[in-house]
Amino acid sequence: MDEDDLEMEVETVTLTDDAARTITCTIEHSLEVEGQEYVLLLPVDSPVEIIAWQEDGDEEEAVPVEDDEDINLLFPVAKVVLEEQNLVLKRTAVTLTVEGELPDLTEEDDLAGLESDADGEEEELQFLASFYYEEQEFGIYAPLDPFFILARVDENNQPQLLTPEELEKIEPLLPMIEDQLIDQFD
Repeated sequence: MDEDDLEMEVETVTLTDDAARTITCTIEHSLEVEGQEYVLLLPVDSPVEIIAWQEDGDEEEAVPVEDDEDINLLFPVAKVVLEEQNLVLKRTAVTLTVEGELPDLTEEDDLAGLESDADGEEEELQFLASFYYEEQEFGIYAPLDPFFILARVDENNQPQLLTPEELEKIEPLLPMIEDQLIDQFD
């Protein structure tokens, strides 16, 4: 029996952002909140982040690169660096992703902790590569935790990114949604 026989058919959907970038995801969970259906999506390709390392006194501080213009400048260099590891960097909706097999995580791997905005917890990231751009050091990291995208299902049964207003409305319900998901996976 080969590996293809073991893979189950998984439903995928494509999400498009305002800049017409797309990301292919699997539907991990769907739920209804106040009559509106939402889906929790998991990207098919591995999400990655570009981190700028900036001196902060005696320490180096990790600062995620989130500005579209900065990402546009860094993208070609990051793409070439990742190609050396047989990874294809993609400019997808919501986040950058890489297609290809991420290296196995070993104890010697350089893990970075990045403080998340939400509740002061650190997000653990696996180091993939580093590069310099205009004398500034950057690193490319993959989050170790699953990267979920919450989307609204429209009248055509297609997922849509939440508007800032929708996100603000549903944000107080996110802990409840998270608890439901944890219960489902336990």
